Amino acid sequence: MSVLHTVLWFLVAISILVVAHEFGHYLAARLAGVKVLRFSLGFGRPLFSRRWGRDGTEWSLAMLPFGGYVKMLDEREGPVPAEEAHRSFNRASVWRRIGIVAAGPVANFVLAVAFYWMLFLHGMPAMKPLIGDPPAGSPAAEAGLVSGDEIRRVNGADTPSFQDLRLELLRAGVAGDPIQLRLADGRSVQIEAPPMQTDDLERDTLRPLGIVRYEPAIEPVIGEVLPGDVAARAGFQSGDRLITADGAPVATWQDWVKLVRSHPAQPLRIEYERASRQYAVTIVPETVEENGARIGKIGAGPKIDAAVFDALTTELRYGPFEALQRGARKTWEMSVFTLEMMGRMVLGQVSWRNLSGPLTIADYAGQSAKLGWLSFIGFLALVSVSLGVLNLLPVPLLDGGHLMYYVAEVLTGRPVSERTMEIGSRIGMALLLLLMSFALFNDLQRLIGG
Repeated sequence: MSVLHTVLWFLVAISILVVAHEFGHYLAARLAGVKVLRFSLGFGRPLFSRRWGRDGTEWSLAMLPFGGYVKMLDEREGPVPAEEAHRSFNRASVWRRIGIVAAGPVANFVLAVAFYWMLFLHGMPAMKPLIGDPPAGSPAAEAGLVSGDEIRRVNGADTPSFQDLRLELLRAGVAGDPIQLRLADGRSVQIEAPPMQTDDLERDTLRPLGIVRYEPAIEPVIGEVLPGDVAARAGFQSGDRLITADGAPVATWQDWVKLVRSHPAQPLRIEYERASRQYAVTIVPETVEENGARIGKIGAGPKIDAAVFDALTTELRYGPFEALQRGARKTWEMSVFTLEMMGRMVLGQVSWRNLSGPLTIADYAGQSAKLGWLSFIGFLALVSVSLGVLNLLPVPLLDGGHLMYYVAEVLTGRPVSERTMEIGSRIGMALLLLLMSFALFNDLQRLIGG
């Protein structure tokens, strides 16, 4: 994937999310009677600006497109004409100020609901929550689960897809709670397992539970050969059936993948069949790094029987009203999960290595866009939820920090002093810089480590 493609879609994603967030502030300010001086996408010197509307609000696009802001009339930031003083933000009632500040994160949640509604209304293809054969001795195996079991509920939560299953198992596994499963055949089983390792939740954290995604046996027939790779240079073609590797029979494509992966830079003598004739060739799989391990790859994919995989997929599609309900529920669930993970990071129960920064988000933006608009919309919904939750944290400089000041004003009956807000701003800046440093460090580790 090209860097330009990644950067482009990252900027598209950031622009959509920032415009929604700042428009929430803007709309709430207008409804509260506060004058808005500028609506800016990005920071720094404006590249384009135009005044629009009854108040002559300046709409601008700035040089640094990594955020945005809404500037309101405020007597604390400069002289205000006497005839407009009543429209200053600082003169608005505390409840109006609370509404204006809270409207940004709320807009992100509303946007996420809208995106999930679109996805559920259109229909989202998904893998059924079917599991493969649990490894011997694993908690899943000891609980009696077998290959082909379909898990419909985890601790009372519905799991219509394998993605939902993974999320609910991850939530229960991190907490170390007993995991109650409800299967499609009516059985109920309970998995007892120690708390999950949380150093890297992006990896296959469910494997220690014995939960693996079901994969049907695929015939060892080559379907795709990448130009210029090892398989192409060896002369393999689509339709070739693999028979043996170093004398060992190749029964399934999965057997073939295991052999290749376990032989990086090591010769393999392959016998294969083409048009009822047998051939032999020696190949040397290319060595690549994956999750810190050296594995072999040759640049070939299997020939897939579409009917087999159609039986493993489902489509999550609902009517307009049910889609809206499910979109709201999904937004709520993801918000709670995000807050739970943040809380566990603070308590040391989840590793800070799971924190992602702009490089990782940009990478996901590019990958999701490459997979299609459904994937990209799902990515936007998830990040919009995260942005809403992050901005509600009671940290000075964030919306949640301002809300904290206004709640204190409601309780005490007087505004928080300028000195207190100044100290809070310094603490908030330090916390945000520390958070950003952690996130960027994790990004660089993922980039260097592949």
